[in-house]
Amino acid sequence: MTLQSTAIAFFTAHDDSYIGTEAARGPWSAQHCHAGPVLALIARAIEALHEPDQLLTRLSVDLIAPVPMAGVRVQACRQRGGRSVSTATAEVTDLAGKVCASASAMLIGQRAIGPVPTAGGLPLPRADARHDRFPIRETAHGLPCFSDHVAVMLPSGETADPGPTMIWMKTPAIIEGETPSAFQRLCPLADCGNGISRNAGLDRYSFINADITIVRHRVTDAEWLGSAARSHWQSSGIGLASAELFDDDGPIASVLQTLIVRPASG
Repeated sequence: MTLQSTAIAFFTAHDDSYIGTEAARGPWSAQHCHAGPVLALIARAIEALHEPDQLLTRLSVDLIAPVPMAGVRVQACRQRGGRSVSTATAEVTDLAGKVCASASAMLIGQRAIGPVPTAGGLPLPRADARHDRFPIRETAHGLPCFSDHVAVMLPSGETADPGPTMIWMKTPAIIEGETPSAFQRLCPLADCGNGISRNAGLDRYSFINADITIVRHRVTDAEWLGSAARSHWQSSGIGLASAELFDDDGPIASVLQTLIVRPASG
């Protein structure tokens, strides 16, 4: 199967704002961004505030309103600085100043301490994976979007069917002309957990996440990143998607998304 294009970046920079390309378009609306690339813009703004030895470890984002592709601004503020722990906040606004997302972050100072015991558990080898399409192949608008601009591989035995899923993915650059940081590169995949582990198709339910928290414990420069995700949907209309992110060498981060689950008819 032919790989999908990853040549286009998610955003182009225009002075102090960022305009989404078709790669940033989400599955729910033709005018609004997939949240994953937006998370990367937030991470980029927060990382710019801190010293290189301060590692962005946790990013928690409340998705308050749909993020327009027509343009957004991102502002970050350092809240507390320390040798071991620093904190920051950030906001994403549309061009009229309406807040679309708010974030808090924790950065931890790195210190080489030598080999340590840690949990095992490696992912299914990527060497055994096959190129495929993104698991969600339908959208609410029928236009090119995020899923058309990511390269996907499925490990042996995995399918695009609903349910817990393991997937490998490689994404475009976040901003045209820039190389993303390791954390920024995680963000698009991190926000896919609810989609790749959906329990039914978009024709039956919507399952939009109202927030996302990423906790990263290891840095990787890998371009291909994996996610092992599962979703818990409840009859209350509330759900939870959880995912472990990894590269060829093992786990990198954990992700939680709170879901609003609704029947497709309303």
